Amino acid sequence: MYYTKCLNKLSLKDLPSYIHTVNRWRMLSSQEERVLTERVYYHSDISAARTVILANLRFVVHISRSYLGYGFSQSDLIQEGNIGLMKAVRRFNPNINVRVISFAVHWIKSEIHEYILKNWRIVKVATTKIQRKLFFNLRKTKVRLGWFTGGEIKIVARDLGVKYQDIQDMESRMLIQDITLCTDVKKNNQHFKIKNFIPYLQDYKSNFSKQLERYNWDIHAANKLNHAILKLNERSRYIIYSRWLSKKNKITLYDIACKYKISAERVRQLEYCAVEIIKIDSD
Repeated sequence: MYYTKCLNKLSLKDLPSYIHTVNRWRMLSSQEERVLTERVYYHSDISAARTVILANLRFVVHISRSYLGYGFSQSDLIQEGNIGLMKAVRRFNPNINVRVISFAVHWIKSEIHEYILKNWRIVKVATTKIQRKLFFNLRKTKVRLGWFTGGEIKIVARDLGVKYQDIQDMESRMLIQDITLCTDVKKNNQHFKIKNFIPYLQDYKSNFSKQLERYNWDIHAANKLNHAILKLNERSRYIIYSRWLSKKNKITLYDIACKYKISAERVRQLEYCAVEIIKIDSD
């Protein structure tokens, strides 16, 4: 009955109550955990997986505390860590003879790391394996040393097994702050955020007036072409449409010659004359 009531309290909206509840949850003995994880591994037992997860939630809370310096709420960190714990329980092999939490620490930290990297900046601050390694290690080192000197960068590069330039680049990325697009206006000693994005987001690659001018010119040129073609006789119009304006496969001079029972050379002459007339009328 007690654990049923505790389940109803497991909500991260009330963080102190959540932490109090998971810390009072009964931990599993090694033998109990072995039996439950075997049921999960061999039979995909959801009930057993749930029991193992609930018994280890306190460790996620403990791990999340070491990431509070990144500016994220503990409830969000715990939530991401819980996802890692669930993934670990699903993948855990009871035959490796270790406790679940020893295996799950990697998955818990991995989910928290991914969350921090995705939300640290609007643009992801670390994408490669080396950059991810540098981000978390430099954060710990900078708390102790502050801004790096040239000598300190060499020492850190040697300890982490990375290049000197990689540390300089990551340090610069970590110091860059996102800039708000909202104008900060002060009125009657109160600050107001005004969403006025246009002055900051001018697009220099496109020009609406030139696009409209080009569209109008295309319409004008098409109208002049149609007007010029209408001045041709029926046979010349057919030759021009068939040879130049047809969306389907263009027909040959020989095909037109057969239609009008004239030579292919005569068709070529008619085509040439029609094109010249169109050029004159379209200018």
